[in-house]
Amino acid sequence: MTHVPPPAEELALLDHELARLDARRLQLLNRRAWLVNVLRAPAGPPPFPAPPAGPVWPPSAPPAHGVQNVLLVLGGLLLTVAAIAFTLFSWGEMGIAGRSAVLAAVTAGAVAAPAALLRRRLPATAESVAALALVLTALDAFALHAVAAPDTDGLAFAAVASAVLAAAWTAYGLLLGRLRVPLPSAVVAGQLPLVLTAWAVGASATGFGWALAVTAAADVAVALRGRGTAVRITACAGAWLTGSLALALGLGLSLTSDGAVAAAGAGALLLAGAAVALLGAWRAPKGMAPAAGAVAGLAVVAAAGGVVRTPLPWDWAVVAYLVCGAAPAVALRLPVPRPVLRGLLAASAAVVAAAVLWASPVVAAVLLGPVSLLGDVWAGAPAGFRGALGPSAPWPWSAAVPVVLGTAAALAATLHTRWPRALPGNGLPAAAGASASVLGWASVLTLPAVTDAPYAVAVVVELSLTASLLALAVRRTGALAVTWLVCALVGAASTGLLGLAAEPATHAVCGTLTVLLAAGAARSRVPAVRALLACGSVTAATAAAVAVGASLGWSAAHTAPLLLVVTAVTVYLGGRLRHPATAAAVEAAGAFGAVAAVLLALPEPSVLALVLGLCGVLAAATALRPERRPAAAYVAAGLFVSAAWVRLAVSGVSDPEAYTLPVSVAAFAVGHLRLRRDPAASSWAAYGPALSTTMVPSLVVAWADPHWLRPLLLGIAALAVTLAGARRRLQAPLVLGGAVLALDGLHELAPHVVQVFDALPRWAPPALAGLLLLAVGATYEQRLRDARRVRESLGRMR
Repeated sequence: MTHVPPPAEELALLDHELARLDARRLQLLNRRAWLVNVLRAPAGPPPFPAPPAGPVWPPSAPPAHGVQNVLLVLGGLLLTVAAIAFTLFSWGEMGIAGRSAVLAAVTAGAVAAPAALLRRRLPATAESVAALALVLTALDAFALHAVAAPDTDGLAFAAVASAVLAAAWTAYGLLLGRLRVPLPSAVVAGQLPLVLTAWAVGASATGFGWALAVTAAADVAVALRGRGTAVRITACAGAWLTGSLALALGLGLSLTSDGAVAAAGAGALLLAGAAVALLGAWRAPKGMAPAAGAVAGLAVVAAAGGVVRTPLPWDWAVVAYLVCGAAPAVALRLPVPRPVLRGLLAASAAVVAAAVLWASPVVAAVLLGPVSLLGDVWAGAPAGFRGALGPSAPWPWSAAVPVVLGTAAALAATLHTRWPRALPGNGLPAAAGASASVLGWASVLTLPAVTDAPYAVAVVVELSLTASLLALAVRRTGALAVTWLVCALVGAASTGLLGLAAEPATHAVCGTLTVLLAAGAARSRVPAVRALLACGSVTAATAAAVAVGASLGWSAAHTAPLLLVVTAVTVYLGGRLRHPATAAAVEAAGAFGAVAAVLLALPEPSVLALVLGLCGVLAAATALRPERRPAAAYVAAGLFVSAAWVRLAVSGVSDPEAYTLPVSVAAFAVGHLRLRRDPAASSWAAYGPALSTTMVPSLVVAWADPHWLRPLLLGIAALAVTLAGARRRLQAPLVLGGAVLALDGLHELAPHVVQVFDALPRWAPPALAGLLLLAVGATYEQRLRDARRVRESLGRMR
């Protein structure tokens, strides 16, 4: 049976066989050409090696297109330069007939040649000749003005010529659709007619702006409807250039206009530019639509604000522009494409940001101005709020500042509530809500400053604002709650500094902040917020304690124990609070207060000893809790030791044993208890710290002590420790006691050894050293065994 494949498979087989036949035919043709060359060449070695036996493929075509394009471009440039040189320099040497004939013949030939070249399938050559033809037509216009109409206005003639050339090049490009040069060149020429016409007639800045705006509108139309990518890109670039210039002129006229009529004229120009930009944004690609929408929105704001602000002073003109900045947001309720809507909203956001930036120095002055009170605490309450802010506010105190901030807050709040219905997601609703909260808080904060309210009123306003924000922050979670909390804490810090102007205000502010922050910590459900507010409350209470001490007339050192009352309360609360994170934060803040108390007590050592002892008691009380015992116990021991040492120093005690012996006794007791609980523990961990704490400092002092009592007592103690270590087989007492005993004995024998060495002749010490080395060398193995036994014995000890 004969297998007949399916049509598709059979077609594939036929194509494969035909490809093989073509390859074989090409191989045979190459072989034939080689043989012909061999037969025609003279006798001798073949000029070329024989081709390979396998299939031979034709060599790859050279990159002729790149070379061809380079040659054509160079040729076109040379012809263009020659035409320009002929027109500029050789034109006057010929008569009128010759001139006309040369221009007509060359231009007609250059214009007609591309069509013939396209029919012959030479597009690159046709493009070069077409570019030459365009240059020749421009030169014809120049020559026509120089010969036929030399008395006419050059600008007017250039405007008419550019319009004629744009129309002619457009028709030429549409007629020969395969050419890519004429249509973009026509777009470039189309940028000039209206601008040159306005220049020729001496138009005003408004006239130039309208000429640019109309040109930009034409460019947008071409960019949306033009044929080919090159035409659209050229038109888009022209639209951006002419439109930007038109809007810049309109903005300048709007800002410098003196009356509503002039501002309305500039506003009409800006609105026309906005319409053109909006038209382009509506049909533009997604990448360019937001930018065009933002330009349109800013133009609308500038137009409306320029008219509204004319009867207002500059401070309130900012409010006018800000109110007009809400105009682009109206697009939220219109069926606007999403990219265009983003651009319009970006324009509104830019206007709001500029207005807020204008008002920000006043906000900074209100928040940071009270820092100047640190250098003059309790100098007396000023009459007005600005008197407590110092010289930190160079910006004028304008009543428009709270209005600007409040209006911006209202716009952000509106966007926060309306945005999810228009463009959900992207995190922008939360950002708008946070911005509204910050701006509203800043608006209320600056109100007492711009009105120069009484000092007490300003303090009450800031405390009330902090309380309100705390109440809002502890009831919610999320971005808004974080924003409210940050504003509340910043306001609390600023209010605390503001209260330093007067003594009653300091007590009132510190006490109120302590209660407010503690209440916020108690009501918050977020562990991090609860811990942060608890730390703030303890800090405010510490500041209140310092203020109480200052009011009582106490010095800084005598005020230090008062701070420990706050620390004692934190120690108590640390054991009572149910949340571990809050308890740790409260205790950390209390520890910070204890450190502050120690620093305050440094000038008076006697008070410092008391403060260190009290801190040790608080640390020991903290160590009663199992979870705090590992760290607090060591801190308590260190504080007690430090307190004892400071007291000894104040009493004039200079013997080191008075400082180290109590520590050694306590450490020895602790080590003994550890060995009773853990008999396998090392003697170095149990008794090493206790023994070295006293014996090492005493040994150092004994070496410099000229008397005999301290070395004697130290030697007796070291001997007792050594014997006890040998009896109980404890490594640490044996090694430490023996080392101290040996060094102490060497110290006592050193003078006598020096005398002996002085009495010996010069050769005796080297001889004795040599004999010692011989003795050691002769008994080296025995000494090595003895050392090994000593090491093994020490290793068996604890």
